Amino acid sequence: MGVTPLTDRALLFVTGKGGVGKTTIAAGLARLLANQGKKVLACEIDAKGDLAAAFEVSDVGFQPVQAAGVWLMNMDTEASLREYLRINLKIPIVGRISPVAKAFDFVATAAPGVKEILTIGKLCYEVREQHYDTIVVDSSASGHIVGLLAAPQAIQSLVKVGLIRSQTDWMSEILSDPAQSGLVVVTTPEEMPVSETLDLAKRVADETTVDLASVIVNRVLPERFTPTDEELFLQLSSEKNIAVMNKIVDGDIQEVLGAAQLATTLRRNGTQHLETLRHGLSSSTPILLVPYLFSRTDGLRTTSQVAEHLAEELE
Repeated sequence: MGVTPLTDRALLFVTGKGGVGKTTIAAGLARLLANQGKKVLACEIDAKGDLAAAFEVSDVGFQPVQAAGVWLMNMDTEASLREYLRINLKIPIVGRISPVAKAFDFVATAAPGVKEILTIGKLCYEVREQHYDTIVVDSSASGHIVGLLAAPQAIQSLVKVGLIRSQTDWMSEILSDPAQSGLVVVTTPEEMPVSETLDLAKRVADETTVDLASVIVNRVLPERFTPTDEELFLQLSSEKNIAVMNKIVDGDIQEVLGAAQLATTLRRNGTQHLETLRHGLSSSTPILLVPYLFSRTDGLRTTSQVAEHLAEELE
C-alpha cells in the first residue's frame, strides 16, 4: 500500500517549535488545498488570532467564517463541550455553561487527556461527518502536541466501557489511519529546531498512533553564489582592491562583500542542518522546503506565496 499524499488527507495537524513559522505554514497549506478546489477548514488551537491575521480577517470564533476560499475557526473548549452535549447526549444547552465548564476543568486537572479530547473530538467529528474535504489544524507547539494527539489513548486507559469509551474508539480509528490523518512538523534549517524536530518525530512514533506525514523546512536561504563567486569575493576583499573599488563605486564595497560572505556562510550552515535532518528522519518521511521570503509583515500575500512554494515542492 502506497503512502497517502499530504494533500489527500482529511486531517492535518501542523506543529513546530515556537518561532519557526508554524502558523504561516499552516495558513499556506490551507490556501494550497483551497486552490486545488477543496473545501478546507483551518482551525487555530490556541486562539491567538495569528491564523486569522494570515488571512487578514478578524473576529474569528468557534463558528467558521470564510476568507480567501478557506473556512477559519478558533477552538473553544466551552463551545466544544456545548456542542458535544447537544449532539451526543441530546442535552439542549441555552446560554453559557460556565458551571459545567468549571466542573469539567476540575475533572480535566485530575485526569490527563480529558480536556484535549474535546479538541480532538471536534476535529474528528468534522472528519467523520465529511463537512470539509480537509481540516488543517494550527496545533499546539511541539512541546504539547504529543499530549493532544495521544488524548484518546489516555482516555481509553482510564475508561474501559460506556459512551465516552465508544467515542474515543472512533476518534482513534481516524487518527490512526494514515490515509485520513497526519502530522506536519515545521522547522527551520538551524540546530535547535532540527534537534527538536528529530526528538518530536521519535516521540510521535513511540507515544501516538498518528503518522508523520511530512516535515516542512521553512526559511531556507536560496543559493545565490557559486564556489567560483566565493573565491572571487575573497580576492576582492583585500584592502588594495576595496580601496580601488570604493573610488569607482558609490557605497561601501566592504559591507557589500561582507554581506555576500555572510549569506554564503548562513546558507552553508543551513545545508548542514538539513543533512542532519534527512539522516535523522525515516527515508519515507517527505521533506518540503519553503524559501526565506524576506517579508516584513505576514498576511494574505505571504500566505499565497507559501502556498505557491508548497505546490512546487509537491509537484
